Order: sequence, then C-alpha cells, then structure tokens
Amino acid sequence: MEIIFMLIPIAMIFVAIAVAIFFWAVKSDQFEDLEREGSNILFDDDDNNNESPVVKSVTKDDN
Repeated sequence: MEIIFMLIPIAMIFVAIAVAIFFWAVKSDQFEDLEREGSNILFDDDDNNNESPVVKSVTKDDN
C-alpha cells in the first residue's frame, strides 16, 4: 500500500510532462498541414522519375 504513495506522484509527473510536450508541439505548429505531410511519404516528387524502382527493375530484366 505504501507504493501507491510513490506511484501517484510519479504518474502525475509523467502526465505533466506529456501535457507540456503536447502544448509545445501545438505552439510550434507541429500539427499544421497534416494532409500534405502524410501524402509526401506515399508519392515521389521527382519529375524525371515517374516509375517506381520495382517497375524499373522488371522492365530492365525484360529487355
């Protein structure tokens, strides 16, 4: 039962740190433009290279 008196303040410290990090992230615009950043992973922006590397390797082997 005595461990509860130590775990509750530790849990409160962790929650305070998590809330502080969340507010820092919001204040520094970490959550702006979520749609574009999520799409950047999926799509390649290179104008000269429109094919994926897998397709290129298959086409090179066929020639």
